[in-house]
Amino acid sequence: MKFLAPLLAGLLAAALAAPAAHAEKVLRYALRSAETGFDPAQISDLYSKTITAAMIEGLLQYDFSARPYRLRPNTAAALPEMSADARTFTLKVKPGIHFADDPAFKGQKRELTAQDYVYSLKRHYDPRWKSQNLYLLENLKILGLSELRKASIDAKKPFDYDREVEGLRALDRYTLQIRVADPAPRLPAYLTDSGSFGAVAREVVEFYGDKIMEHPVGTGPFKLADWRRSSRIVLDRNPNYREVLYNEVPPTDDPRLAAEMAALQGKRMPFVDQVQIEITEEPQPRWLSFARGETDVIEYVPPEFTGIAMPGNKLAPNLAKQGIRMVRYNRPDISVTYYNMEDPVLGGYTPEKVALRRAINLAVDVDKEVRLPRRSQAMKAQGVVPLTSFGSSPDFKTEMSEYNLPKAKALLDLYGYTDKDGDGWRDQPDGQPLVLTYNTESNAEQRALAELWQKNMDALGVRIQFVWAKWPENLKAATAGKLQMWGFGWSAAIDDGDTFLALGSSKSAGKANKPRFNLPAFEALYDKQKTLPDGPERLAVMLEAQKLLVAYAPYKFHVHRIWTDMAQPWVKGYNRNVYVKDFFKYVDIDEATAPKTTP
Repeated sequence: MKFLAPLLAGLLAAALAAPAAHAEKVLRYALRSAETGFDPAQISDLYSKTITAAMIEGLLQYDFSARPYRLRPNTAAALPEMSADARTFTLKVKPGIHFADDPAFKGQKRELTAQDYVYSLKRHYDPRWKSQNLYLLENLKILGLSELRKASIDAKKPFDYDREVEGLRALDRYTLQIRVADPAPRLPAYLTDSGSFGAVAREVVEFYGDKIMEHPVGTGPFKLADWRRSSRIVLDRNPNYREVLYNEVPPTDDPRLAAEMAALQGKRMPFVDQVQIEITEEPQPRWLSFARGETDVIEYVPPEFTGIAMPGNKLAPNLAKQGIRMVRYNRPDISVTYYNMEDPVLGGYTPEKVALRRAINLAVDVDKEVRLPRRSQAMKAQGVVPLTSFGSSPDFKTEMSEYNLPKAKALLDLYGYTDKDGDGWRDQPDGQPLVLTYNTESNAEQRALAELWQKNMDALGVRIQFVWAKWPENLKAATAGKLQMWGFGWSAAIDDGDTFLALGSSKSAGKANKPRFNLPAFEALYDKQKTLPDGPERLAVMLEAQKLLVAYAPYKFHVHRIWTDMAQPWVKGYNRNVYVKDFFKYVDIDEATAPKTTP
C-alpha cells in the first residue's frame, strides 16, 4: 500500500493549489403571507405575483429608478405605437428571447413570439382558469374576446384558442396588435403587470394541465427550483435569460445608494444566482431573522418593531452603525374591510342596510388603529384611491375617516337596530339577533386589529365573532362569496386609480369587488372615467365615484400603508419602485462581507 502515499499526497497538494469554486450569490428574503401559486391566469394576490414576476415577463416594465414613474420596454423592442384615438396598440417583441428549458419543449430551445402574448391574454377569458384579473381586460373592451368567452360558456365547450379575434392578433412572428372598443389611453401600463399578463407558452400549459400553478416557465431572470407550499420557495438564475445590462440613473439625494448603483452600471443582470424565500407570517420571527443577519432584506418592517428599528421613523443608531440601509415609501394600496352585499344581515341597498354599514364604519376608531396596531405606519383613508395614484386629492375628505360613536348609535336607533330582548345587544329590526362574523388571519397584527374591532363593536352594542384561517383560505372563500366580512389589502400594479375603483365595479364582482357591490350610478361613473384622459374632468368623475362608495358603504376604508424596508450592508443597490415587484434582479450581494449561506 506504500505506493498510495505519493498519489494521495499529490492529490492533496493539487486540491490545495486549485482555485476555490465560485460561491453562489444568494439573496435571502421572507414573504409575510403565503403564496397561492405561480400561474398568471389564476393568481391575484401580491405575494404570488411578486414571485411569478421574477420568472414570467410582460411586454413593458416601469423604469426602476425614474421619478415620476414612466414606462420602458421589457420584452418589447419599443414602447407601443398608439393610434390617435387610443384604440389600437401595436408592439414588436424582441427577437432572440427564449423561455427557460422545460420538458414541455422536448429538448428544443423555445423562442418567445407575439403569439405567446395572444395566447397568454386569451387564457384569462378561458372559463377553465377562473381568472381573477379578467375584469381588467374586459374593462379595456378588447374586441371579440368577451364574445369568444361567452360562446365557450354557452356551448359548454372548451375555449377556442385558435379562433382569431379582431382585438388581439399576432400580425407576424414578432408583431402584436391590440384593438379596443373605447379609448384606452392607459392600456400600455397594464402590460407591465407580468404577474398577471406575462407570457407563458401554450405547450407548457397543455403539458402540465391543472398542475400549471406548480410549473411556471417564463423568459425572466429566474426559474423555480424548489417549492414547499406555504413554507419555502427557491428561485435559480435562468441560464436562458438574455443579456440585460444594468442601466439605472443613480439618485442625487443618497450618496451611498448612488455609489452602489454606479458600481453596477453596465453589468449583466441578474447579479445573484439564487433567491431563497421563506414564508414567515409571524412578525417576530421575521424581524429576528433579519436582525440576526439570517435574511438579507426585510420588506415591511413589522409595525410592532418600528420602535426598536426606527424610532421616530429614523434608522436606529445601532443599525446605522452596522451599515443597514432603510428605504421608506408610501404604498399604492388600501386596507379595507368588506361587507358581503349578498349577505342577509349586512348586505343590500335599502336604507336600513346602508345605515347599518355606515354606523359600523363610524364606530371604527381609525385614529387608534393607526396609532396602536399600525404603530403610525399608515395614514387614514378618505376614499379608496391613495394619494400615490391619479384619482385622489389631498382636499378630498369624507366620513370614512370619521370616528363618531354617538352618530353611529343614533343611526342604528333610527333604523330599528335596538336591543329588543333586553340582553344588552342590538338586534335586527325584525327582532332576529344581529351578529357580525369577521374572517381574519392568526398573526400578531391581525389579532391586534381584531381586538380593536371587538372593542369598537362592544361600544356600539353589536356582537362580533371572529373566524381564524390562513390567508389563502380566506381569499378563496371571499372569492366564492362565502364570507360576511374580511379585512384585506389591495395594491395597484400601475400608477392609476382605476385599479382601486374596480373594487366597486360590478364587472369585477367576486374578483376585485369581493362584496359584489352593484350600483348603476357608480358603474356609469366608473365607465366614464376610463375613456377620459388624465386631467381635471377625469379627476372629478373619480372623486364622485368614491363618494358613492362612501355613501353606500360596501367597505370600510381604513388606511393607506407606509412601508419601511431594510437591507443588510452586503446588499448593494437596494431601492424600491412600488410598481416593480421583481426587485430581485436589481440587487447584488457583496460576497466578501455576506455570511455563508446554506442550500
